Amino acid sequence: MIDQVLSHSSDQHPWFTESRASRDNDKADWYVWADPKEDGTPPNNWLSIFGGSAWQWDARREQYYLHNFLVSQPDLNFHCPQVQDALLDTVRFWLDRGVDGFRLDTINFYVHDKDLRDNPALPEEMRDDSIAPRVNPYNHQMHLYSKNRPENLAFLRRFRALLDDYPAAAAVGEVGDAQKGLEIMAEYTSGGDKVHMCYSFEFLSKQAPTAARVAEVWDRVGSVIDDGWACWAFSNHDVVRHATRWDLCDAAQRCLTTLMMTMRGTACIYQGEELGLTEADVAFEDLQDPYGIEFWPEFKGRDGCRTPMVWQNSNRDAGFSEGKPWLPVASEHLGRAVEAQEDDEQAILHHYRRAIAMRRAEPTLAKGEQSPVTRQGSVALFTRTYDGVEILCAFNLGDAEAPVSLPKGDWQGIGSDLGGAAPDAGGLAPWQCLLARRVI
Repeated sequence: MIDQVLSHSSDQHPWFTESRASRDNDKADWYVWADPKEDGTPPNNWLSIFGGSAWQWDARREQYYLHNFLVSQPDLNFHCPQVQDALLDTVRFWLDRGVDGFRLDTINFYVHDKDLRDNPALPEEMRDDSIAPRVNPYNHQMHLYSKNRPENLAFLRRFRALLDDYPAAAAVGEVGDAQKGLEIMAEYTSGGDKVHMCYSFEFLSKQAPTAARVAEVWDRVGSVIDDGWACWAFSNHDVVRHATRWDLCDAAQRCLTTLMMTMRGTACIYQGEELGLTEADVAFEDLQDPYGIEFWPEFKGRDGCRTPMVWQNSNRDAGFSEGKPWLPVASEHLGRAVEAQEDDEQAILHHYRRAIAMRRAEPTLAKGEQSPVTRQGSVALFTRTYDGVEILCAFNLGDAEAPVSLPKGDWQGIGSDLGGAAPDAGGLAPWQCLLARRVI
């Protein structure tokens, strides 16, 4: 699968070069252009997620163009039918070359409000810095009109119709919204006529996955997702690595890995998390992320999670490249290189492999329905059910031993190679799981 960015292009793209040349050329309306207000200021109050106004003045047309992200990333105008057709042609281009599908960047940003209405202010008590850091004024708005528009659904249906012409092609959408991420995930994956799955930022936030938090997220999932499909991740290229973000010990990382492999939805692992990598401390002079450079030092950007994958511990660049990589390898990562873990059966790399193997071996974990999450103190407990088999999943998401009470039944333990407790254990050690199966 490849990353496909449909919401915007580079300002160096030939489409934009032609569009900005005049107001009456063939691509004049391929981007979002607007006249200034009478006082010369931007047409509305929309903000860029990377800081400041989402509008950039262009002297050629004497108009502003929209950029939800960097100034160098002008937004395409999805209200123009020719733009949608051209973008779908790029999708077909890659499908014809045999790609298995797409990760769709910023999927909820495609369509903007055609009337360019101002976004309302977001009350301070509703602000959530899981998408943009607290120091970014982007958090001060409710982004009703600059993204999440209902017209987006019509384009996604066109996109899915194209994908369905190619057997087994699939798409996962990135939903960037701090207030309605799960609701948008449900909307964009429902009905079988839009994208196959979406991921949001519920488990990419600073909130640690306590039993209460896991239950809260699943309560919301159950209330909004019917026939949709989630994609779960704990780390990705936009957030601090979860080992650091949640201050996890080794046992906690392993427990949460097993949790991810048992939840209903697709599991998404970010490069290096299977090695237990922590967030790298990248010096200011080595930063590449414009986001971090803009808000340094209160927000250091995303380069700390983007350093190279460490394959070997025998050279400076960890076997990643013979040239100079885009970002430096963190010296503290060398001891966790694949080479260093490969021959150690107790290494976290092998725990990930065993957890993935268990999910593959149990159709109930891959396809089954999931019950609501119940809490027993620090223990989160749920069941998965499929084709006459029920699997019970219990996780002690705390630093102290915790009792656990199983539903009555003939439970047979599984996952012992993941450090799981036996069904009759009666309790769980800190960050221990209990997995059991029964025929129903």
